[in-house]
Amino acid sequence: MNKLRTFSYLGCATAVGLLVAFAPTQAAEVKITWEEPEKYSDVKPTNESRKRFRERTLEDLEQHIVELASDLPDSQVLTMTVTNVDLAGQVWPSQFVGFGSGGGSDVRIIKRIDIPRMAFSYSLTNAEGEVILSGEDVKLKDMDFMESTIRRNRTESLTYEKAMLNDWFADTFSTQVAVNN
Repeated sequence: MNKLRTFSYLGCATAVGLLVAFAPTQAAEVKITWEEPEKYSDVKPTNESRKRFRERTLEDLEQHIVELASDLPDSQVLTMTVTNVDLAGQVWPSQFVGFGSGGGSDVRIIKRIDIPRMAFSYSLTNAEGEVILSGEDVKLKDMDFMESTIRRNRTESLTYEKAMLNDWFADTFSTQVAVNN
């Protein structure tokens, strides 16, 4: 079964959607709606346009969720509506943190108090469309995001946010994954 990936921005009066089919077999279908992403708490770039950085970041997070859902049974559908993203750290002008006189890029500074957060609702349905699991107004956060040596040694983008999603997915869908294996 192909995975269906929905990437959409719901603006004030219009909705823009982009559908992309994924080919992995034996995996749940995933549908994600990014609701008003221009209003998210912190998806701020350091050295590229806000729009392009936001699109790239949300695509990266979405791809990670699709990978996580690959262990779910192929007859299931995971639907998520994301209402907020707050990346770990804060973006500061380079001259404010001692990196020059203002001609350089901004810098994302990661401190323990600037934890990654994400707010969303989700549902997991079976082949008959019956809801197996669901959650409304889920407020995900990782207050220990800097404590794990595994997370500190990883070099991929959005390390802290992906680790937070890994933990949530393992806690939330562990029984569904066990049924599939």
